[in-house]
Amino acid sequence: MDFVNHRLIKNGKIESRLYQETILESAVKHNLLCVLPTGLGKTAIAVILSAYRFDAYPNSKIMILAPTKPLTEQHFKTFKEVMNLPESDFVLITGQIKPEKRMDLYQKAKLIFATPQTIKNDLENKRLSLEDVSLLVFDEAHHAVGDYAYPYIAKKYMEEAKHIRILGLTASPGGTKEKIKEIMKNLGIEKAEIRTENDYDVRPWVKEKRIEWVSVELPSSFDTIRSYLKKSLEERIESLRKIGFSKPSRLVTRRDLLELQKTLQGKAHGRSKYWGIVVASQAIKIEYALTLLETQGITSLHRYLKKLSSDGSKSSKSLTNDDTIKHVMSITSKLRAKGYTHPKMSKLCKIISNQLCKTPNSKIIIFANYRDMVKQIVNVLSNIENARPIEFMGQREGITQKEQKRRIQDFKDGKYNILVTTSVGEEGIDIPEMELAIFYEPVPSEIRLIQRRGRVGRTKLGRIIILLTKRTRDEAYYWTAHKKEKVMKKTLYDIRGKGDIKMKKKGQLKIEDFA
Repeated sequence: MDFVNHRLIKNGKIESRLYQETILESAVKHNLLCVLPTGLGKTAIAVILSAYRFDAYPNSKIMILAPTKPLTEQHFKTFKEVMNLPESDFVLITGQIKPEKRMDLYQKAKLIFATPQTIKNDLENKRLSLEDVSLLVFDEAHHAVGDYAYPYIAKKYMEEAKHIRILGLTASPGGTKEKIKEIMKNLGIEKAEIRTENDYDVRPWVKEKRIEWVSVELPSSFDTIRSYLKKSLEERIESLRKIGFSKPSRLVTRRDLLELQKTLQGKAHGRSKYWGIVVASQAIKIEYALTLLETQGITSLHRYLKKLSSDGSKSSKSLTNDDTIKHVMSITSKLRAKGYTHPKMSKLCKIISNQLCKTPNSKIIIFANYRDMVKQIVNVLSNIENARPIEFMGQREGITQKEQKRRIQDFKDGKYNILVTTSVGEEGIDIPEMELAIFYEPVPSEIRLIQRRGRVGRTKLGRIIILLTKRTRDEAYYWTAHKKEKVMKKTLYDIRGKGDIKMKKKGQLKIEDFA
């Protein structure tokens, strides 16, 4: 086995891989967006490029940004373990450090690891200059859209730095040409390098991921509720046609309804506008109830309908007073009292039981879209022999970063063997590799699909199971994400084939749009 040989990289720490060397050739010469599947060494590329930049500019600084504190800490730890530099050259910057102390750390450190919001705040308050930064790394670069801090930092860097070099890292930048162009433009990036599991230079390093789809049928009792909800939704969409909404009922999505609501809110005042907003709001609530029924189950739907009943808004009050919705609430309540669950839950229990029977030391991760479902899954799996599940959610759900760390450590140590998580488990935390990943439901986002898949198959065979309810949103979401991922890869290969994006220099570098 060959290793990277460089005076600033410790011996035997980074394997020498052809695809990384090829990507590095581009990164040395250009501001680069590097798109690599999870587990194939994006961080290693950043480390080696850092060594090259210190060779070229010995007195410069390097900054590595990541969206979350745990991911920033992970990079801090990795760079320290791999790079042959004094420990005092590395500094981890967080919002908990006082501003005056941060200013002092910026001056002394050579490698700065930070979350973007802290850096943005310090740039705005003149506590930090990027003049001497010779490499700026944006991890999870797909976040560089909208009001996120990444675009602001990239712009300031292009204005201030004497020796500009930018590296954006991601496993999934997005499914459209417009989104990818926006990310590259926002980060001042000239060129893209993409590798997939199918590229010849990557294939030797890829471990197989075996993906299985486990389908279930929606029970007739669920189907009855669905027919009532669909009837209510169609009635409201029909009403919205009076104010110009023309999309066929079967093609209407939650996004369509949200956009209509936003359009109506922006119009002039009037009775028809107010009525339209109320009806659109009701349609959104019914569409959400349908999603819960089809993909989550009776308990989740019951809780949501109960929440609507106590909601004081006009749209919720009139909706829950509707005879059809009252009937839905009655049936749902009776089914819940009888202990009805979504058929995916029994499938999940069987899968977990079989896995732990065959491989008792398995580590398993289960992704679910909703907090309620995470809690339900943990509760149900706790009754399975040898299953030791733990819920893992974000700070918004009341789990602090300290508690997150404790749970991950307990999971690593074997106290728990099943991690049940919301989207917080998809990126930005140091979760050990799993033998099995289960998606309780598919997601319509290609970015989230790729992030989830990256939790298995890094160093050994990985198994992924996706639970699908036939003829429901589950199927639609899966194929939406699948199609977006295909478009993303084709777009990135097209961009890579076009070569560099032209740059102009008039006092500072500026990115031109694609031709």
